[in-house]
Amino acid sequence: MTVLDTRTLTSTDQAAPARAARARHYLMCAPQYFEVTYAINPWMNTSVPVDVERAKLQWEVLRNTYLSLGHRVELIEPLVGQPDMVFAANGGLVVGGRAYGARFRFPERGAEGVAYAEWLRHSGLSFVEPVETNEGEGDFLTLRSMILAGTGFRTSLAAHIEAANVLDRPVVSLELVDPRFYHLDTAIAVLDDGNGTAPVEIAYFPGAFSRHSRRTLRDLFPHAIIVSEKDACVLGLNAVSDGHHVILPSAATGFAEQLRERGYTPVPVDLTEFLKSGGSVKCCTMELHR
Repeated sequence: MTVLDTRTLTSTDQAAPARAARARHYLMCAPQYFEVTYAINPWMNTSVPVDVERAKLQWEVLRNTYLSLGHRVELIEPLVGQPDMVFAANGGLVVGGRAYGARFRFPERGAEGVAYAEWLRHSGLSFVEPVETNEGEGDFLTLRSMILAGTGFRTSLAAHIEAANVLDRPVVSLELVDPRFYHLDTAIAVLDDGNGTAPVEIAYFPGAFSRHSRRTLRDLFPHAIIVSEKDACVLGLNAVSDGHHVILPSAATGFAEQLRERGYTPVPVDLTEFLKSGGSVKCCTMELHR
């Protein structure tokens, strides 16, 4: 993979820079048909009921939080029989006017890929149908100068190469080894993508990664926030940041304090119903990196 100049990727040893929010563009899907009817990750238990009305309220709070912060939110129509379609992040990857579609590992989610592909095709983006198995922003996190890509449970290594070719961006592969963190966006949060005045900054849970991937993260991001297993296990890293405000699960209190110390403003939200399916803030949010 491409070797990058880490001076452009990390904070300095000086005081944290002033945080500046940038207006973002998101795609979401209402949890109209959300439930746990199958189990494809360790969080899912079909014997634990979902309170659908509570889930709808929690999702609306998240959507309204984005709107109140000045971000644009578009909606895709949910499909009957696709309970996980609410997790919009998995539906594709959009960078610089190009869209790389999703090809889900499990057949239970296959129709989602088709629905998101249709939406992306009609949104004015240059869309590429994937050949390789990948689950969109669940395993691809976009920074100014590269894309972090997860593998091990859902997205194949071959998809990393395919995404690099489609999006014309360097891709850094990271191996996930703990099934609780089956997508990269459950183990890493992008706090600043480097497209503003501040350098790139991330937070992550080292225990989710293989030894060589931990070394890669240490080398690229020596000043990253290291999040505790306690906060990681409430999917605290499944967060969304605009460069100043970090919307994260309300149970990740330790991580919230770490964010304050770095000059960010944590915005806690309760998405506990979605935790029953192994998702939270970022899972519900595809960012359209135009």
